[in-house]
Amino acid sequence: MDLKSNEPFWLVKNGLLASYPSLKEDAECDVLVVGGGITGSLIAHQCIRDGYKTILIDKREISNGSSSATTSMLQYEIDVPLYKLIDKIGEKGAIASYEACYQSIDELGRLVKQVKSKAGFRKKDSLYFAALKKDVKELKQEFEARKKAGFDVKWMEADEILKKYDLQKAYGGILSTQGASVDAFRLVHEILAYNQKKGLRVYDRTGLAGVKYGRRLNEVMLDTGRIIRCRKIVYCVGYESALMIKEKFVDLISTYAIVSEVDPAASRKYKDVLIWNTADPYIYMRATDDDRMLIGGEDEEFRNPQKRDALIGKKEQKLLASFSKYLPHSSFRADFAWAGTFGETKDGLPYIGEHKDFKNSYFVLGFGGNGITFSVTGMEMTSNWLKGKKHLLTPYFAFER
Repeated sequence: MDLKSNEPFWLVKNGLLASYPSLKEDAECDVLVVGGGITGSLIAHQCIRDGYKTILIDKREISNGSSSATTSMLQYEIDVPLYKLIDKIGEKGAIASYEACYQSIDELGRLVKQVKSKAGFRKKDSLYFAALKKDVKELKQEFEARKKAGFDVKWMEADEILKKYDLQKAYGGILSTQGASVDAFRLVHEILAYNQKKGLRVYDRTGLAGVKYGRRLNEVMLDTGRIIRCRKIVYCVGYESALMIKEKFVDLISTYAIVSEVDPAASRKYKDVLIWNTADPYIYMRATDDDRMLIGGEDEEFRNPQKRDALIGKKEQKLLASFSKYLPHSSFRADFAWAGTFGETKDGLPYIGEHKDFKNSYFVLGFGGNGITFSVTGMEMTSNWLKGKKHLLTPYFAFER
């Protein structure tokens, strides 16, 4: 499955950061991580930290799937508002899911310092604004639900938003103090480089062709003709899991994004805030760490890569119009435009856990707008699974929920 268009901004900006070999010999390990994006790198980091002999493989080049196309807005807010999630799964699971995403941002910040990252991790506020007047009532309901749950939130009226952010057509909003952004493509390579020094083995252009499950060891057949024998497998394959698992559990969605030319004057005001709205599909905006502006959205059902990419020009114009609508006093001359794929689940939550058709295996599938923060939560959940321990979020993130 082609998960991105040809020229996502971070892939072009960073170029070739590292090279990895394909696996040309049989190998053994405790844990095999399948998938070399941000999720796979985080899980491999956890496995090495826990003392497991770990191998990571990817059928592409490392970080060249969705991780090169992500806009990397790190938010604790899940695509399903808290008050609606409470109705779906109950107060305990809903608040725990939001709290996990909240804590994940700080956990990722600590990891960034540990690996001495230069991926531009930056803490930011998050402004969630009403795109239409009729949305204000439900947005205030969301504000009250978060405030009651103990999250640090502030209600902003339209005039306050206009004064602070020059943001037009915002009819009120929730300002949260917990958010961040990062260059996920660069961070993947930094995490892997850090862990290679500690024994992690990384191979790209090495695809999984099949698995024979045994009582003590699994035999993983590769498309290179080699075999990896391992005790456990952790699948961090993102949206390609839809091709592996029989039942339908996620809807694939195409999203579009554009990045402006370098313009410090335009981006300065938005360095420390993530902006998104209540529209369906919603628009999201932020400044990049190199003084550009980014706007994304215009989501629609994923059909195939060719049809998705054929719409990039049309979607670019619509995103430019949205930027002009909301920030008419800021300039935006597009420098990059691309499309990517993400997934929507029935409750906005990830699928992290075991699946009955894959023995001795664990899935960490972020999905939605919180893919990276869900993956950070997946580190702890994977660690617990490998140690035979239970996790509070397991029933809420399970396939059979």
